[in-house]
Amino acid sequence: MTARTGKQYIEGLRDDRTVWLGNEKVDILSHPVFAGSVKGMAGYFDWQNKHADDCLVPDPETGAPMSASLIVPKNADDLKHRHKAFDRFARYSAGMLGRTPDYVNVTLAGFVARSDIFESSGDRTYSNRLRRFYREVVEKDLSLTHTIIHPVVDKAIPDTQGINRELALKVVRRNKDSIVVRGAKILATLGPFADELFVYPGQPQPAGTNPDVLLAFSIPMNTKGLITLCRDHCGVTAPVGDRPFSSRFDEQDAFMIFDDVEIPNERVFIDGDLDVYNGLMRHGWAANIMQQTAIRAAVKLEFAYELCTRMARATNSEMRPDVAAMLGELWGYATLTRSAIMAAEAGARDWGNGAFFCDDRPLRATRSMMPGWMVRANDCIKTIGSHNLLATPSLDAIDNPEIGDLIRTFMPGANGMSARERATLFRTAWDFAGSALGGRVELYERFYLASAPRNLALDHMMAQMERPWDEIPALLKSAGVE
Repeated sequence: MTARTGKQYIEGLRDDRTVWLGNEKVDILSHPVFAGSVKGMAGYFDWQNKHADDCLVPDPETGAPMSASLIVPKNADDLKHRHKAFDRFARYSAGMLGRTPDYVNVTLAGFVARSDIFESSGDRTYSNRLRRFYREVVEKDLSLTHTIIHPVVDKAIPDTQGINRELALKVVRRNKDSIVVRGAKILATLGPFADELFVYPGQPQPAGTNPDVLLAFSIPMNTKGLITLCRDHCGVTAPVGDRPFSSRFDEQDAFMIFDDVEIPNERVFIDGDLDVYNGLMRHGWAANIMQQTAIRAAVKLEFAYELCTRMARATNSEMRPDVAAMLGELWGYATLTRSAIMAAEAGARDWGNGAFFCDDRPLRATRSMMPGWMVRANDCIKTIGSHNLLATPSLDAIDNPEIGDLIRTFMPGANGMSARERATLFRTAWDFAGSALGGRVELYERFYLASAPRNLALDHMMAQMERPWDEIPALLKSAGVE
């Protein structure tokens, strides 16, 4: 099986995974709260088949269609194919889905490309395991989520020290053919609706770290002892026309508890090796994954710009100086993001072992700026939409014979816009930026690639290592200043 349909994806969720929502253990396929999200994720798989020319490529080993997000990039053409796929995948949800399967697929393909890191000691056992797992994902078109951060109770101490250490995921027992792990990890976005949970390094660990926490592995979501603890669900049962995002695209976020989970050795890719654990994220991970994240962000920012433009026209305020300035601001964010992607792809290079990844510098810069841009985009939507976002009758009400005529009379938009068009537009805007799901997505944008202050500090440190900064002494010397 390759390039699954939505129906095949849903069939793959029929298992005995342990999922908690509120105070009850639920079946994700029968619980009504999850119905829209399951349908929305199934739609992603149908979308990739509908847009096969962009989203699918021949599997180099079998010739069968596979997701272009699983390309192991070796040249500029590979990045070009991935670019088209990432852009098309993002358009399925206007960028509102942050953890579609192509997200983790890119990480997995990047790790395969840098198999040399896993083989740094001369042992190919772990890289061979990873390669076999990669082939399984390709051939079954599996949906992966990840969880890579240790839970933190006390931010004043490292995440594997003190009380934090007691919560961190670690090996507690070793068997002949498996390891047993206990602890917790955050945050598995898409957790309830994924096929596999991929655990890999989230950040480097210092020398002397307990090797039992230095792990990378993947397991099915229905593995015994693996508990998916969901936050309150933001999805709604409203018609898609009334809530185009909340009715389909709450991908969920889950706290993952490992209650003595047994992991076959075949699925263990890092086990206690500090050099591999730290090296994996330092040698191309960001350059590889951020092609996908930046393209999704560009699609979303362009959508926000169009949304605001249409709202401004609906109220005939497009040329007001304050509104026009906000529209230009949003267009600037979208254009800068597209420009960074172009620069990163143009500067792509071999990062080692034949792994052809983007130049990470433009993408690191946008990663640091993007949280603020996304928050500002939502603020512009609310400012331009103003009270109109709160005056949006349901589409069913417009069709109601008793009240419909009055709504059509008293709630049209400017420039000949009908009441139905106006309601649909402003309801879409509210669902994007102001609904419970809109608030959750805004928080996701703030932190899913680490916090902006942390990234900015990292950018500074990376910049200092990239070249000598000696222009000021050179200028003063050339001017004769001692």
